[in-house]
Amino acid sequence: MPITSEIINIGDELLIGQVVNSNASYLAASLNGVGIEVQRVTVIADRREAILSALSAALEKNDVVLITGGLGPTNDDITKHVLCDFFNSKLVFSQDAFDDIERMFALRRFPVTETNRQQAMLPDNCQQIPNSRGTARGMWFERNGKVAVSMPGVPFEMTAMMEQHIVKMLHQHFMSEFNIIHRTVMCTGVGESFLAEKIAEWENQLPECLSLAYLPSPGIVRLRLTGKSHDETALKNLMDKEIATLKSLVPEYIFADKDIPIENFIIETLTARNQTLSTAESCTGGYIAHLLTSVSGSSQCYKGSIIAYNNEVKINLLDVSEGLLEECGAVSEPVVRKMAETVRQKLQTEFGIAVSGIAGPTGAVEGKPVGTVWVAVSDGQVTVSECFHYSNDRIRNIQRSAVAALNLLRQRF
Repeated sequence: MPITSEIINIGDELLIGQVVNSNASYLAASLNGVGIEVQRVTVIADRREAILSALSAALEKNDVVLITGGLGPTNDDITKHVLCDFFNSKLVFSQDAFDDIERMFALRRFPVTETNRQQAMLPDNCQQIPNSRGTARGMWFERNGKVAVSMPGVPFEMTAMMEQHIVKMLHQHFMSEFNIIHRTVMCTGVGESFLAEKIAEWENQLPECLSLAYLPSPGIVRLRLTGKSHDETALKNLMDKEIATLKSLVPEYIFADKDIPIENFIIETLTARNQTLSTAESCTGGYIAHLLTSVSGSSQCYKGSIIAYNNEVKINLLDVSEGLLEECGAVSEPVVRKMAETVRQKLQTEFGIAVSGIAGPTGAVEGKPVGTVWVAVSDGQVTVSECFHYSNDRIRNIQRSAVAALNLLRQRF
């Protein structure tokens, strides 16, 4: 039987939506990485009864419980005291923990207060876990062969604790040989339901040890193939075989067989080909440029953008004639093609991308409803263009337009 786990995230800030619970996704991935299945994620308030109830239920059903939050130095941080009650423990002063606190405060030239000293008070029956990035130590408890680990809720501190200590400790404790492997195939240019129909036969014949999940986002569908087996080598070979079959079925929609955004794929490909790119953006307002420049190393292949949100900029900087704008409108195939060709020429790049559309929720004109977007890509020899029709959601329209533009470029490689 596989080792099972539950994640308990403590914090009122999570329940009122003030803070996004990024800890849960990170911990789930970390546990899966050592062959431990996550059965449930529970988010609870900083309340004694809530913590006791959640911890009791989690340990009853699972082998491992990871807890985050409530280990700070203030009065509302009660997790440590509740854990003492649950595990029949008492707080004792830890000189090692206090020495770490003093060293950290000395580096920052801060005095150690009595409140800070209280963080060196730890349950006497826990195994302490050092915190290289903060003052609150983690705590490892064992009961009847099961493990509960309490960590700070600050992601910066929690991730270091997991990477430096807890993952290794869990693997050593359970010696789990049950492997859980995730592989992701990135698709674009196709809707989730249409893609599902195209690969239905392949999905239906997947071996029992494999399962498929569809993870859609604006313009992208991630296909996550999950494999579970005691034989890691055989599982990897099987997943390679199935992914190769998948890629042969819908090659036109797949841009990567690893979990990366399309902008990363574009930058990697352009860099490998020693080619350059420029962009001319209207309705996306620089969002494509933002995506590209968020990728480290993009300066090697991405030269820049002309954000022509206003028609005067299209005329003065992108050489779109007033007559063309009057005849066809800014959101049109001739205009977007001219934008792509001119930005490529002016910035002297191998490729030029252009986008012009009606992001909404206002701005519709006769024959061009909200969500109408034209995209063009020019490589100096050929200019290709395509029209897309999206919804009334402005932000999603911008996101989907950017992905569509990058995908149109991908199809030119």
